[in-house]
Amino acid sequence: MRDEAMRVRPVARLEAGVPASDGAGVKLHRVIGTQRLPDIDPFLLLDEIRSDSGADYVAGFPDHPHRGFETVTYVLAGRMRHGDNRGNSGLLTAGSVQWMTAGRGIVHSEMPEQEDGLMWGFQLWVNLPAKDKMIAPRYQDIAPERIPETVLADGARVRVIAGAFNGVSGPVEGIVTEPLLLDLALPAGSRAVVSLPPGHNAFAYVFEGEAAIGEPATTVPRGSIAVLGAGDAALLRGGASAARVLLAAARPLGEAVTRYGPFVMNTQAEIRQAVADFQAGRF
Repeated sequence: MRDEAMRVRPVARLEAGVPASDGAGVKLHRVIGTQRLPDIDPFLLLDEIRSDSGADYVAGFPDHPHRGFETVTYVLAGRMRHGDNRGNSGLLTAGSVQWMTAGRGIVHSEMPEQEDGLMWGFQLWVNLPAKDKMIAPRYQDIAPERIPETVLADGARVRVIAGAFNGVSGPVEGIVTEPLLLDLALPAGSRAVVSLPPGHNAFAYVFEGEAAIGEPATTVPRGSIAVLGAGDAALLRGGASAARVLLAAARPLGEAVTRYGPFVMNTQAEIRQAVADFQAGRF
């Protein structure tokens, strides 16, 4: 399909991430969930952790609660052990994904299984609609070999985590916001055209090199996020050097968002109930 036969999404907004700290002092690069970019409905938070110094991450994320949304953990390098108060446990290794639907409430931990060496990955929060905020929690733990990869004609390589691209479907399924989540490795000068549902909100986060995104093209450096405007497709090009981009799209909910730390609900009354339920051990 020629670019002129579709509406390529322009970059509606370009923002750099900011330094942040979470858990027991883990140093992060926060991209969504900042003062300048509090959310991109239904995306509530995007953090990148990238450090080869254990002091930046070894304290991890000890037991903490969640209610009312989903967490997506994508590990690029390192090892992270997760466990929860329902007896679930697992090890996330390089290339793996966990899509956790917290629903009505869960208490879990995410702790590094290394004291030094590169720890690199993302956590993305995706909101749940009001009707689904109190559903039962569930996990989708996806091993690296279950994430399919497709290679485009000019050498771009795309891992399909959720949704479908180029005839390949990702392993994450049954998500109410109908997400697309891709990891694109773009050689210098390469291009990728990704069809997107017109009603979905979308962003592209560049985490290696720099990429030219949209039409007209906007140069997006490493550590910055491009919020995409309206249209049918995302157009991404590798720059003077290779780039790597996390591309996400999902159906917006258009509902009130009331958040308090690890709880995301629709009203203050629901937040107060979440705090009370957690304190009473009802998660």
